[in-house]
Amino acid sequence: MASGTYVSIFSGRSSRYLAEKIAENYGINLGKSIVTSFSDGEFQPSFEENIRGRDVFIVQSTIPPADNLLELLMMVDAAKRASARKIIAVIPYFGYGRQDRKDKPRVSIASKMIANLLIAAGVQRIITLDLHADQIQGFFDVPVDNLYASNIFVPYLKNMELPNLMMASPDTGGTRRAASYAKALNTGFVICYKQRAKPNVIEQMELIGDVSGKDVVLVDDIIDTAGTISKAANLIMYKGANSVRAFCTHPIFSEKAYENIAKSSFTEVVVTDTIPLKQSSDKITVLSTANLLAEVIRRVQNYESISSLFDLSKH
Repeated sequence: MASGTYVSIFSGRSSRYLAEKIAENYGINLGKSIVTSFSDGEFQPSFEENIRGRDVFIVQSTIPPADNLLELLMMVDAAKRASARKIIAVIPYFGYGRQDRKDKPRVSIASKMIANLLIAAGVQRIITLDLHADQIQGFFDVPVDNLYASNIFVPYLKNMELPNLMMASPDTGGTRRAASYAKALNTGFVICYKQRAKPNVIEQMELIGDVSGKDVVLVDDIIDTAGTISKAANLIMYKGANSVRAFCTHPIFSEKAYENIAKSSFTEVVVTDTIPLKQSSDKITVLSTANLLAEVIRRVQNYESISSLFDLSKH
């Protein structure tokens, strides 16, 4: 049984499959909650057990539709009104993370707006995984634990014992991520340079670096339509790589993502369970984040270091 007698773990509807595994890894039962729906689509979440004086962890990825975000906010509000001692939002996938700045006039900075909503609802801490942009942590006036899937991916990669490993980033924005993996695995990395005609549409892509004879692993935080990363994989194989794989935290997989992956040069695409897959694929492997998130919850409760988890040299 885990320490922290006064811990309760609950889940919204989008992440119940994961919350059950987190609670099991932590050593408690998932808390009882229900959602009542009205005929017009309005809904009302409620806790079906006493949470007065308890530290409440609410697990919910804010994937579309927006009802998932609204449900999380309503559960936080309900916990506050039920006299919970602390309210911690565990958001495996922080949706709207791509809207972290004004990249053109007259647009919303949705990530900041959502941070404001969560704080106004009563959230006292955020636990999340691989934020799309690190600066989103600064949008909150409460502690944010931004965990990294590298804690799960690096041991898996080491066990594969690829003979000529080379890390890669599908775009210049992911250079830092690829470099951190390369350092942990004592290997080099290459970068794909892309120019977009419009969102989700690539006009041109070039490869910076030599991949001849290498077993290349692309790393990224999300796969949306899989257009960019599939094009990068095909380019890498064209440039003489032995094999190409992808390790990406959040499997959004919209539009033709599954089709793009199936037709691509990938040997394997490894993702986590922050977002449930819509369908299975022989090329897709899912690694669970439940043990990592349960361990972080335990450390939060015991006031232990979380950053020590992410020393990749120990994996």
